[in-house]
Amino acid sequence: MTDRRIHAAYDLAKEQYAELGVDVDSALKTLATVPISIHCWQGDDVGGFESSGGEIGGGLAATGNYPGKARTADELRCDAAKALSLIPGMHRFNLHASYGDFGGRRIERDEIRGEHFTRWIDWARSLGIGLDFNPTFFAHPRATSFTLSHPDSATREFWIRHGQACRTIGAAMGKALGTPCVTNLWIPDGMKDSPIDRVGPRERLLESLDAIFKDPIDRTHNLDAVEGKLFGIGFESYTVGSHEFYFGYALTRRVLYTLDTGHYHPTETITDKLSAVFMYLPEILLHVSRGVRWDSDHVVVLSDDLEAIAQELVRGKFLGRTHIGLDYFDASINRVAAWVIGTRNLLKALLKALLEPSATLRRLEIDANYTDRLATQEEFKALPWGPIWDYYCTNAGLPPRGTWLAEIKRYEKDVLSARV
Repeated sequence: MTDRRIHAAYDLAKEQYAELGVDVDSALKTLATVPISIHCWQGDDVGGFESSGGEIGGGLAATGNYPGKARTADELRCDAAKALSLIPGMHRFNLHASYGDFGGRRIERDEIRGEHFTRWIDWARSLGIGLDFNPTFFAHPRATSFTLSHPDSATREFWIRHGQACRTIGAAMGKALGTPCVTNLWIPDGMKDSPIDRVGPRERLLESLDAIFKDPIDRTHNLDAVEGKLFGIGFESYTVGSHEFYFGYALTRRVLYTLDTGHYHPTETITDKLSAVFMYLPEILLHVSRGVRWDSDHVVVLSDDLEAIAQELVRGKFLGRTHIGLDYFDASINRVAAWVIGTRNLLKALLKALLEPSATLRRLEIDANYTDRLATQEEFKALPWGPIWDYYCTNAGLPPRGTWLAEIKRYEKDVLSARV
């Protein structure tokens, strides 16, 4: 499709939205201000670059063996830069602690320092993007059924030191790049079968978290977040860091609460949870994934669930209070393409939400005119948002829908196919 045709289709679509009182240019300006934090672990199947080479563990599993995964930090940076070059907007990159440049040396988790992420900071600065960070409480000999809630005090103290080190690294990233780093804490602690003592591990976790977050850090450099989960493989019956536990912790300690779309029952969505938690918390971290029957972290698609989340963020005016990141890993397809597909789909969902005639719909709802509200919602679904997306991409100098995949194929032929 030529630029001329794209602009013509955009102008026509813009007129149709204007008839419903929607300012398309304003919607695109807002979309351009929303950064998505793209996750490192899609690029190498959650392997990381530590010398131990251990199994992922912690209830995590990457399936598939598509050729070309990143084997080094340099390769991962190259792949991520290619993905970012095909995604409109200015975004971020989300690292786990196990992805440092360790120089082939074994660095214990409680000994990692900012120096191991200097090259990541330089890379991010060269692209003009921010970084986010995560302690890695899995894929380690001392990460068994328990970490921060372990009954052995020496093990807990080891992981406390790891959490403290990661906050310091996150702050260094934020300070160097001039944008706050969100450092998100998730642990896989739990039990496969029903425990006798549910209280003890949670008491120990509470004590460990307080130790990690004891020293204040400038919020312009680092924002702390805690993430709950329903269950994990091998931890089906009891999760120490449940949603209720972490919501209470975030509320009382004033840290960010993380909502992950894959961390609930298969029929449970987070759409209604957003306005509820925002009644009490100023900001949250949102991890967007796609669970299929469980927290399977499939590539994000443009589904009804995704669109409902985007609508709630826009309708509730929550975009400025939400740090949005992706969280999935699929090793059965081209990994760079998976990044591009998922991120573009999330941006598409946000665009559709921003194009919604929400002022009209809200007025109809206040007037209890539910017939017109429903009719307007349904008519809106047929409006041509695709040409607006194409215009947004081409205006950013990127290929529109249907054409970016050719660039991925060239990259696969020239770069990924050489990896064995």
